[in-house]
Amino acid sequence: MFESEKTAREYDHWFETEAGQFAFAQEKRLIQYLVSSWPRRRQSILDIGCGTGVFLELFWEAGFDVYGIDASARMLARARGKMGHRADLYLGKAEYLPFDDNEFDFSAIITVLEFCKDPQRVLEEAARVSKKGILLCFLNKNSPYYLSKKFFRSGRTGITSTARWFTHREIKNMVTEILGPKNTFSLSVLPGPRSMWRDRSLLGRINKVFWPPCMGAFVGMRIEIIEMATIKTPLMAFKKEIGAS
Repeated sequence: MFESEKTAREYDHWFETEAGQFAFAQEKRLIQYLVSSWPRRRQSILDIGCGTGVFLELFWEAGFDVYGIDASARMLARARGKMGHRADLYLGKAEYLPFDDNEFDFSAIITVLEFCKDPQRVLEEAARVSKKGILLCFLNKNSPYYLSKKFFRSGRTGITSTARWFTHREIKNMVTEILGPKNTFSLSVLPGPRSMWRDRSLLGRINKVFWPPCMGAFVGMRIEIIEMATIKTPLMAFKKEIGAS
């Protein structure tokens, strides 16, 4: 998908910009919230399409045994530099995972379907290798941010300009078709526009709030493959109460 060293550098550079740092902070908060109800100690999670490893450390800090796979050797090299021995990393395609059925407790697909020729196949593979649950994060076609990208020239550049964005209903229908009726829970962040993706913006708080899945540019969906008792203790990463709508 992203093979060149230049693309890998540009991908990491986004998270160093003011808007990128702000957006990443909100995405991490949402992911932390969604996985906080899952057991984590001695539980394995496979980050499918892990890229340069930006979310691997989050899963490691949450207490999971962390695994990652990506089709780009350039991306994986950067991920290895960040994670060292804290994660087992593999080179391979999301559509054809080189793992046994139910090999992992959980899997994560974070803004990967947008760049795949066969997103349904990717989700099918995630369901095949996961025993307990899937964390699925995607870019929301119904969000105000997407509309700003569509109608304003400044939003037509960058990696996401080639991405296929999804509606929450499209993803939910795909999940039901593959897994049948399962419990899911979805929230979103970053309704946009990008000019408000900074802490100093008076309207920046709008992008920090957890919104219904139809609003934010970044949607997180927790999919329960099997029913699990809810864990009441949040992640240690939470420093203050997070309000969800």
